[in-house]
Amino acid sequence: MKRGVGRGAADAESAVRGFARADPYWPAQLAVLATIGLDLDLPNTLTLLPVWVLPALESLLLAGLVVTTPRGKELPRPGRRSAALVLIGLVSAANVLSLVLLVHYLLDHTASPAEGHRLILAGVEIWVTNVLLFGVWYWELDRGGPQARKHPDCPTPDFLFPQMTEERLGRWDWRGGFVDYLYVSFTNAAAFSPTDTMPLSVMAKMLMLVQSLISLVTIGLVVARAVNILQ
Repeated sequence: MKRGVGRGAADAESAVRGFARADPYWPAQLAVLATIGLDLDLPNTLTLLPVWVLPALESLLLAGLVVTTPRGKELPRPGRRSAALVLIGLVSAANVLSLVLLVHYLLDHTASPAEGHRLILAGVEIWVTNVLLFGVWYWELDRGGPQARKHPDCPTPDFLFPQMTEERLGRWDWRGGFVDYLYVSFTNAAAFSPTDTMPLSVMAKMLMLVQSLISLVTIGLVVARAVNILQ
């Protein structure tokens, strides 16, 4: 009886590990596509170039990444991960630039109530983009990326998830999927600090610091200033 229970526990642990390693690329690609769509909806005053230029370039890069997505045990093509990081960095830079331009506009211009509604919407779009992008950042960089995490000898973790402290869930051998990193991103943006998942590496700490700062400025200054315009 005990042997059966032990075998059942081992099978359950193996299933958990297998599920965690089956981490598809499409959720992260869909998140990036959503951020590109949000960029297209921003007003022209919050972009330096015509509003369609950067989203068009980002869409081309994303299409290339989708086409070259590894299938099954296929190894990723050389340079694919570098291209993915360039794409995420490009969208992130565009989002930060939109936030800077929005803050500058709010501080240096007198906006009408009609503009206030549009600015509140722009602030929400920037905040949502912030959550989606940093979810992709965490997913792409933790333990060397999604492809590296599928191997038993992957690099040491950059984040300490609660499951990694639980023996029955695999402890240090546990792997997160994109939804886990998106949740970390949302809670960090909402609370301006880590909640149940702790950053371990300098890279993870700096990413969470930058995300919290962007979120704090967006909520504390942009949205509050736009609401004052409506009063």
